Amino acid sequence: MNFGQIFECDIANGEGCRTSLFVSGCTHHCRGCFNPETWDFSFGQPYTKETEEFIINTLKPDYIKGLTILGGEPMEPANQPEVRALAERVKREVPGADIWIYSGYRLEELMDPENKRCNTEDTVPILRCTDILVDGEFCAEEKNIMLKFRGSANQRIINIAETLKKYEAGIAEVILKEEYM
Repeated sequence: MNFGQIFECDIANGEGCRTSLFVSGCTHHCRGCFNPETWDFSFGQPYTKETEEFIINTLKPDYIKGLTILGGEPMEPANQPEVRALAERVKREVPGADIWIYSGYRLEELMDPENKRCNTEDTVPILRCTDILVDGEFCAEEKNIMLKFRGSANQRIINIAETLKKYEAGIAEVILKEEYM
C-alpha cells in the first residue's frame, strides 16, 4: 500500500484533533473528487513499518482523539491488509483512540460476503476496529459544504459498533450519528 500524506492535528476529518492517513488507490473515480491524485495505487510513498510507527506515536498525546483513514479508498482489497494491521495495532496500543474510516463503498457492500469488489477476509476485522464509518461515494450533484464530516448528502456517518450489533441480530438497520445530520 502507498499513501499520499499524513496530517497531524487534523480537525476536518472527524471529531477532535486527529491524525489522518490518506491512502493511495481508488477505483470509484468520483466526479468532483477532492483528491483525484490518490486514485493511482502507486501515488505517494510506500507505507512501511516506520510509517506505522510514526502514526502510532502521533496518536499517543492525550489531546489526540483518534485516527482517520481515508484516501483514495482504504477499503480497496489491495489496501485492506495494511489498514487492518494498523487498525488492530491502534486498538491494542492506543485503546483510547477512536478510528474513523471514509469509504466510497456502502456498509451493505462491505458486509456482503458475495461482493468480491470490496469484501475480503480483512473487511469485517477492519470494521470491528472502526468506531465511525463515513460511507458512500462522493456525489457532485449532492455536494453540500454545510455538512459536517462529509462532502455530499448521500454519504452516511455510521456508528459501526451499534450497527454491527444490529447486523448480528439480523436487523439490517444503519444507525446514523444524528448530531451530524
